[in-house]
Order: sequence, then C-alpha cells, then structure tokens
Amino acid sequence: NLITRASADFNVPLVFAAVVIVMSIVGRNHAATVQILGSPIVAIIMLLFIFATTFHMKLGAQSVIEDYIHSKPLKTALLIGNSFLCIVLWLACTFAILKLSFGV
Repeated sequence: NLITRASADFNVPLVFAAVVIVMSIVGRNHAATVQILGSPIVAIIMLLFIFATTFHMKLGAQSVIEDYIHSKPLKTALLIGNSFLCIVLWLACTFAILKLSFGV
C-alpha cells in the first residue's frame, strides 16, 4: 500500500529524532525531563512522531486484519477496535506532550 510505505518513510527521520530525544532524557531528573520535553521544537517533533507512528500502526494492523480475518462481523469489530485503540493512544500521548509543553 502506497500510504503505508509513505508513512514508513515519513517515520524514519522522526524515529531517529525521538530516539535522540529519549536518549537525552535518560538519567535526568523530573525537572530536566519536563524542560526538555516542554520545549517547543522537541514538543513539535514528538507530536509529529506520535501522530505518524500511531497512523502507521493503524494502517499496518488494518492490513493484517483485512488479509487474515475472513469473518465479516469479526473483521468489522476488529477494524473498529483498531481505529479506536490508535485514536485513544494518539490522544493520550498528545495530551501528555501538550500538558508538558504548556505546563498546565
């Protein structure tokens, strides 16, 4: 699928950046972690990373469900559950980053 491949390509630099950010946090205290994750550039990178990875995860799981689940009711339920799970995960992570960024 073209969209899945495009999202994977988009994820490559974002995963690299997220790993660098997480590695810079390792071993730091809470205040330093909040300061790093709350900076605007880091927050934007992490928000893009969260969106891109959850979108890619949704597409990948959707592809597996469509290819390997043959029962129509089960397939429908799993596709709805997949979308719901990915949206909830995206919202929770986005909320956490925005909370750190705005200090609310």
